[in-house]
Amino acid sequence: MAQRIQGTEDLYGRYMRAWEYMCDTARDLFGSYGFDRIETPALEQVATFVHGIGESTDVVRKEMFRVFSGALLDRLLASGDEKSLKPKQRMAMRPEGTAGVVRAAVEHSFVPQGAAPVKLWYAEAMFRGERPQKGRLRQFHQVGVEWLGTEDPAADAECIIMLMEYFKCLGFDPSTLRLRINSMGDEKCRPAYRESVRQFIFDHKDEMCDDCLERANINPLRSFDCKNEHCQHVMKSAPLITDYLCDDCKQHYAQVKSYLGAAGIEYVEDPTLVRGLDYYTRTVFEIEVKDSEVGAIGGGGRYDGLMQLEGGKQTPGIGFAVGFERIYLALKAQGKDLETPAPSCVYVAATSQDERRAAFDVTLALRQAGIRTEADYQGRSLKSQFKQADKLNARLCVVLGPDEVSAHRATIRDMQSHEQVQVPFDDLAQEVKKRLA
Repeated sequence: MAQRIQGTEDLYGRYMRAWEYMCDTARDLFGSYGFDRIETPALEQVATFVHGIGESTDVVRKEMFRVFSGALLDRLLASGDEKSLKPKQRMAMRPEGTAGVVRAAVEHSFVPQGAAPVKLWYAEAMFRGERPQKGRLRQFHQVGVEWLGTEDPAADAECIIMLMEYFKCLGFDPSTLRLRINSMGDEKCRPAYRESVRQFIFDHKDEMCDDCLERANINPLRSFDCKNEHCQHVMKSAPLITDYLCDDCKQHYAQVKSYLGAAGIEYVEDPTLVRGLDYYTRTVFEIEVKDSEVGAIGGGGRYDGLMQLEGGKQTPGIGFAVGFERIYLALKAQGKDLETPAPSCVYVAATSQDERRAAFDVTLALRQAGIRTEADYQGRSLKSQFKQADKLNARLCVVLGPDEVSAHRATIRDMQSHEQVQVPFDDLAQEVKKRLA
């Protein structure tokens, strides 16, 4: 029997409606902030993610799904390496949203010199070769935003404010959320900090895992995210970025916190928060559910150098992403439901096969009037059709018998009150809309 791949899920029914609700809520809320939707390809050149996410990250080194056509795979197996492949032939499945959006912004000149900033949001599937576990899948879904073209700290604060409002709209009690923030500095002050952390790791090399020792030579800040508990304990004594920030980064960070305070947003400063991707600069943030095993349900930060890494001009940017599956689990744990009720419909029932053609015509007419309509396609009895109408959450049932058909009328039955009224065929759609309203 054909089965789905481990670490993937089928979205259908109530679960799909929950995902659609997240997307609809994002469209309404983010739209009020001036964001427009974008969708980028699920397939990108490997270089898009290597440039953006960073070659040292676990996402690129261990988790990114590589994609080859059958012919390219045969060539790769024959040669033993990828040197024979052109850059456009080296493809990967999208592990996160920002790099692809920035690549599109560079390719299509979304932010030409001197232009106003561009605001984009997306809702897409992502792919990572992780060990499947609760809330962590190989194909998962994210909603995110990217704001390109401004370095104003007010943009950082507005992104965080909008994110917290989004969680509220989804049903979270704000008191159950913990917002952590930090500044990662920039190209002027972070190199000295990276070197100090690298030296700290080497000074404690006998206590660090092999992965952290490797990270020390590539990107030592990654060691703050190590899953090894002993490494986590050691890194608590590592140098902090707050002691290395330059004056510009200190001022930017102070302004972000000032805006958040003015908006009444509570936060916790965490100088060890570095996020998982290399492109972040200055402001970073992450949201957790208190007393929950779900982990972070969203986060993001500023990435002022990413456009250059993707081949464009220096253009500041900031964004965030939230995970559908984790949010779903977190709300469930709080006894709340992200799912929306099944949509109601109108059911067209015929008393016998003799009225089947009339039922067919009425069903089409109601659908053409924009009314969600269902009918019987299995030759059920009228009693069974009423039962099916209840299962389909029908609010009204349009009943057609020989008397109705001969008189060019239909009986409208309210499925809750059982009240019935007869209406001419020509007035049926209008009357159904009136009763649904």
